Amino acid sequence: MSGQTFNTWDAHAQYLGQVMDGLPDGRTGDNTSYAMKDIGLGAFSVFFTQSPSFLAHQKTMEQSKGQSNAQSLFHLDKIPSDNHIRDMLDPVPPQELFACYDAVLESLRQAAHLESWRVLQNNLLIALDGTWYHSSGKIHCPNCSCLEHKSGDKTYYHSAVTPVIVAPGHDQAIPLRPEFVLPQDGHAKQDCEIAAGKRWLEKNAAQYAPLRAILLGDDIYSRQPFCRRTLLHDFHFIFVCKPESHTTLYNWVNLLQRPTLGMLKMRVKVRAHFHTYTYRYANHVPLAEGEDAMKVNWVEVTVTDQEDQIVYRNGFVPDLKITDQNVAALVAAGRARWKIENENNNTLKTKGYHLEHNFGHGKEHLSSLLAAMNILAFLYHTFLSFTDEPYRLIRAALPTRKTFFDDLRALTRYMLFANWDALMDFMMQGLEIGSFAKPP
Repeated sequence: MSGQTFNTWDAHAQYLGQVMDGLPDGRTGDNTSYAMKDIGLGAFSVFFTQSPSFLAHQKTMEQSKGQSNAQSLFHLDKIPSDNHIRDMLDPVPPQELFACYDAVLESLRQAAHLESWRVLQNNLLIALDGTWYHSSGKIHCPNCSCLEHKSGDKTYYHSAVTPVIVAPGHDQAIPLRPEFVLPQDGHAKQDCEIAAGKRWLEKNAAQYAPLRAILLGDDIYSRQPFCRRTLLHDFHFIFVCKPESHTTLYNWVNLLQRPTLGMLKMRVKVRAHFHTYTYRYANHVPLAEGEDAMKVNWVEVTVTDQEDQIVYRNGFVPDLKITDQNVAALVAAGRARWKIENENNNTLKTKGYHLEHNFGHGKEHLSSLLAAMNILAFLYHTFLSFTDEPYRLIRAALPTRKTFFDDLRALTRYMLFANWDALMDFMMQGLEIGSFAKPP
């Protein structure tokens, strides 16, 4: 894996401007008063600042001060209107932004920030999951999916597979290129999460497989066709495997006894109490019926509390061989899949990014492009938490993520900052932290 590497937000912002400058532009003649760079960066700045009114405020500032934070922080030349932004971006597919996703990941990789995330013989965990980012009973476009209810009502929605790098013990997630659920040429059947997951494998294996990656996913991914494709594209996998959807496998393992069936018990301290982890596992068992059934490995974990009550139980099918020595780490890796819900999807929906809000639907790609910008903004914020010491100190000093972005919105509305570092310095000075901390 190789590509553009930048160590600061300002460098990434300038590269983002280059990418935006290359967005497809269908205009002809002289109707080009706003460059595609300004149009793209204008839209992105709203997600980065988590401020729907950011551009309106910066226009007011430009009129009074002759310059605005849109120019100094995001390198816009001219500030377009919201409607013009939506009209111009509607034909632009979200894949146009993927180079920016790649640049952030490469920057983190080259700075060795990913090394502490590696598990199970130096592998990274990539969790796959689908999530909705728009739904409406009325607003829809040709790229919408449709859910028909028994009442006859319809729900139109957009969704995407949003892969992220996760790891046990890390309370963050690193977003990767998404794959959007969209009608596919030549397919009469409505697109779905698993079909989008297969496309993600085909399009991105060359980008991510060299990272030495294990794919994580819920039960819909642990079907034979997807498991075969995962191996074909040089990934490992640990997928959830439920008894009701894998009757052949569970009928097989329920007949096994030691030593073919491995068993291990461990006591683990959870807060002030001990829980008992009971592992059952077997290697080289059939995933489905038939002589050509794929052989996988299987593990089940049952967690009981101090009163012997079950608090968690789940099964997984990995392609990695299971032993007494690695079974606990392997299950911990499989359980890290839930972080895609907690640290990624829920953050995007409830922590100020408002992923499910209709920022603009359009008739072609606008909804998916704006979702890709929103996820990219989250990725840049994650990058800053790794690489920008002032940003990290400020976030740690403030009580919540919301407080930080509330302050960011207020400051950039009323004050002009020469660059990102000047903004961070001002906030540190006000909080008396970092280089502005008062001596004891």
